[in-house]
Amino acid sequence: MHLRRVLLSIPAALLLCIAANSQTMSLAPASAPSAPPTPAIPWPTVDGVTLLKDFRFGTGETLPQLKLHYLTLGTPHRNAAGHVDNAILLLHGTGGNAHSLMSPVFSNVLFGPGQPLDIAKYFIILPDDIGHGESSKPSDGLHMHFPAYDYDDMVRSQRMMLDDMKIDHLRLILGTSMGCMQSFVWGETYPGFMDALAPFACLPVQLAGRNRMMRYMAIEGIKLDPAWMDGEYKSEPALGLRNANEMILIMGSSPLQMQKNQPTRELAEKYVDTYLARTAASTDANDLIYYVNASRNYDPSPRLDQIKTPVLWINSADDYINPPELGIAEKMVKRMPNARFILLPITDATRGHGTHTVATIWKDYLIEFLKETEPKR
Repeated sequence: MHLRRVLLSIPAALLLCIAANSQTMSLAPASAPSAPPTPAIPWPTVDGVTLLKDFRFGTGETLPQLKLHYLTLGTPHRNAAGHVDNAILLLHGTGGNAHSLMSPVFSNVLFGPGQPLDIAKYFIILPDDIGHGESSKPSDGLHMHFPAYDYDDMVRSQRMMLDDMKIDHLRLILGTSMGCMQSFVWGETYPGFMDALAPFACLPVQLAGRNRMMRYMAIEGIKLDPAWMDGEYKSEPALGLRNANEMILIMGSSPLQMQKNQPTRELAEKYVDTYLARTAASTDANDLIYYVNASRNYDPSPRLDQIKTPVLWINSADDYINPPELGIAEKMVKRMPNARFILLPITDATRGHGTHTVATIWKDYLIEFLKETEPKR
C-alpha cells in the first residue's frame, strides 16, 4: 500500500487538450487547445454485440433482452489451458461510450507498438455501458419506464458480456470517472477475476456532499422543465437540458485551462455558448437522468478491505468532482492491502477531472504497475 503525491515535468509539446466530442463527464469539457489537436490514428476496431436475455436489474425490474455493444482491438491469446490471458477491459465515464477512450490523447499514447497497452500484445475491450452509446438505453423507446440501472447492474452485465466472449480472466481493468468507480465494484464483486485494477478519477465512497448535490440539481433541472412531460417529450426539454449541461460543464472544468484559453469575457461566453449548443444537439434528457443517477447507491467503502488485487489509483488535484481537500483518498487507500494512491499536482498539463484521459501525464506509472503485476508464467 502506497500513498504518493507526485511532481511532474511535462514538455510543452506534450501539453495536450482533450477534445470533448460528446456530452460526457468521462471527458472533461476542456477549453479550446492552444495548439492543433492531435490527429486520430485509424485504429482497427471491431464491433461486437452481446444480447442478454431476461436481464434482471437490482431493483427487480427486467428487460426481455439487454443489448451490450462493445469495441475490441487486438487479438485474444489463449494459454496452454485454452484460456484467454491477454484481455484488458477499459471502462468509460458517465455519458461516454466505447469511443471515449479512443480519444487521441489516450489511444495514441497507449495502444501503439511498444506502448503500455500495445494492441499487438493485448486484447482490448471497450464496452458501451448500459444506458450509453449503442447499448440498451431509455431513449430506445421505454423512456422513463426503462429499468433504473445502477453501477452493480453495469458491472454484472460487463461480466456476463465477458462470459459470452469466453473470457474468464482479465489482465487489467482500467476505468475512468464512472469507470473508475466501477473498477472498485469489480474488485469487490469478482475478486481474482483480474490481475490488476487501475481506477482513475474517483473516490470509493458514497456520492454525497457537493458531488451528489450537482448530480441532483442536473436531474431536477430537467424534471422541473414543463417540456419534459414526465419523459414523454416529443422534442428535448431545452431549458432543463441546458441547466443539466451547465452543471456538467462546471463539474468537469479545469480553472487553470479555462483562464488561460478564455482570458476575456467574450471568449469565456463564446466557449459556454458553443459547448451548450453542441451538447444540446447530442444529449437525450432521459438518458442523462438515468446515467447521472446510476451512482445513487454506489458505496464500496464497507468492503474495500476485500480488494486484494493490486490497485493503481490516480486522481488529480484540480478535479472539481473529487477534490483532494476532502482527504478521503488518504484514508481509503489504507483499507486495501495492495493499493497505491497517486495524487497528481496541478500543472499546465492537467485538465481537471479529464486528466484521467491525458495518458502522457500518468503513463509511466501504468508502465511500472504492469511490470509489477505481470503474472508469473
